Amino acid sequence: MSELAAGAAPPGPTPVVDIHTHAMPVPFLRELAREGLADLSGIAANVLTLDPALCGLPRGAPIPLAPEQYDLERRLAQLDTAGVDHHVVAAPPFLFASESDDERLVLDVTRRSNDALAAFVADSGGRLTGLATVPVGLPGAAAELARCLDQLGLVGATMGTFGGRRELDHPVNEDLWAALAERRCFTLLHPSRVSARDRLADYHLVQLLGYPVETALAASRLIFGGVLDRHDLTLCLAHGGGCAPAVGARLDLGWHRKPVARVVDRAPSDYLRRLLYDTAVFDSKTLGRLVEDVTARHVLLGTDTPFDLVDHHPLETVRRIGLTAAEETAILGGNAAELLPGLGLSPTPAAADVPDRQTLASLTAVPSPPAEGRHT
Repeated sequence: MSELAAGAAPPGPTPVVDIHTHAMPVPFLRELAREGLADLSGIAANVLTLDPALCGLPRGAPIPLAPEQYDLERRLAQLDTAGVDHHVVAAPPFLFASESDDERLVLDVTRRSNDALAAFVADSGGRLTGLATVPVGLPGAAAELARCLDQLGLVGATMGTFGGRRELDHPVNEDLWAALAERRCFTLLHPSRVSARDRLADYHLVQLLGYPVETALAASRLIFGGVLDRHDLTLCLAHGGGCAPAVGARLDLGWHRKPVARVVDRAPSDYLRRLLYDTAVFDSKTLGRLVEDVTARHVLLGTDTPFDLVDHHPLETVRRIGLTAAEETAILGGNAAELLPGLGLSPTPAAADVPDRQTLASLTAVPSPPAEGRHT
């Protein structure tokens, strides 16, 4: 007898879900403007400026503000144009106040940002759902996560790569990691600052280069700091992990040959293969290598919509790789349906054909490199 109940309709195609998108609701921006923390005078030209304490950019630095960031009708039309059924929406890192040392400001702005995002997605007819911004580095992060999930109806979390003048592996974040793990909460890790900002000041290098490097730095601290050993996280690295996938072998070499780096039980690349990644690498060949390295089970559609550094044809980017039907379905929506049950989507049965995390370790095991020799 069929697994379907008698008379039940067969499952339809899995909806296409973009898990890396952003929104900045205008009511919240107007609140910030009244407090002198934002300037909306350039909104007609699709530009916003924010106080450096919030955005981490030099004073007056223009931030793109496409109408789809706040105009719901245009946002839904954008989904249709891209062939996407559902957006998982997060505040952008410019609202994280990652480098501020004013704890009260960070917690207040984060809370109001989450309230505004929840109201924005609530009017979307079910096509948008929100991620809670959690203020890493601050003692109130776990409490804000609980409020957003339990009271606001947000379906997961997003966080920056730094906060409260502390790195992600700082002990202050242990309560947050524990809460995320206990709830099996999908979390989008988004770069929110850069090191050596003066060297990245030209050519838009803060975001073009600084952000990918920052993601690799954050992932490395989570690995070597033991966070991924202590907590089973559902953690997705934005922008395809930035530089992290490319430096896995070098991190492994250091783990084997440098005693100071031999502080975790497994090679760093093993941890990297257990994380999740979005598809926002903007090139099918690069995406194909990522899928080959971590398997389709660990990759989710993500575009960075509606910023200007966006993949306008995400389905085409994925379909050019030449994946199996099960792999393609998993990336385009099946993984999201499984990892974000709050979306209310049913994972496709085909997703079962894609190896899961437990199987992954045996599928991707690699021999240890020799201990002799030098690498610089």
